[in-house]
Amino acid sequence: MDRPGLQVTRADGVLRVHIDRAEKRNALSRSLLAAIGEAFRESAADNSLKLALLTSAGDRSFAAGGDLRDLAEVQGDLAAEEMARDAKHALQAIRDFPVPVVAGLNGDALGGGAELAVACDMRVAAAHARIGFIQGRLAIASAWGGGVDLMRLVGPSRALRLLARSEMLDAEQAITMGLIDAAAGESETLDEAMDRFISPMLSQAPQVMRAFKALAIEAKNAGRDTMDGIETARFGEVWAHPDHDAAVDAILNKAKRA
Repeated sequence: MDRPGLQVTRADGVLRVHIDRAEKRNALSRSLLAAIGEAFRESAADNSLKLALLTSAGDRSFAAGGDLRDLAEVQGDLAAEEMARDAKHALQAIRDFPVPVVAGLNGDALGGGAELAVACDMRVAAAHARIGFIQGRLAIASAWGGGVDLMRLVGPSRALRLLARSEMLDAEQAITMGLIDAAAGESETLDEAMDRFISPMLSQAPQVMRAFKALAIEAKNAGRDTMDGIETARFGEVWAHPDHDAAVDAILNKAKRA
């Protein structure tokens, strides 16, 4: 089931989807996003599953956002909207997965990486991990459904604050805000924290977990189409603006110089 940049296993009632691009800070290319969606869709019919885990390689980044070099090929508002819809389709496979999905934040979840994290049902973070909806720093808006998820997780007022200020939250701040469910202690590894968090879930029967998740899916998706449509249309507008091009060029040129 493995694909480039992605490792997928199923064992002992758990689907494990592992992003393996540590050398790229686990940046999300279009092909990687599609592969993540496919991994979840292909496993959705496995009635033995109780839980899914989404993790990443290394200890620096869960996902540092979209892969800028790949996404630089997306030109114009219509192409941007198409890219956003494709990414939404991929992340919707996580939201609609029939058992709970837990993200393990081994490091920073930024921009599109934060959108990937909040597409999951729950999040457990390493002690040093941070999460930030920092899309505004690239003169763009949320695109992959993460803005909608954020509004529902923390409420419109707090969500607008996080987006408008491009705030970075450490694990403790994110727990207080409701973005992260648990974090590793200073002397605890992420794996240990994840095992501690998911242990009660693994004692449940698969059909029970599916029943619980069915309720969550219905609650999450109520009225979602309208909000997703607004997010996608607005994203297309800001993506095609010269301010976005200038912000991306500055980052890519800085990387070349480094």
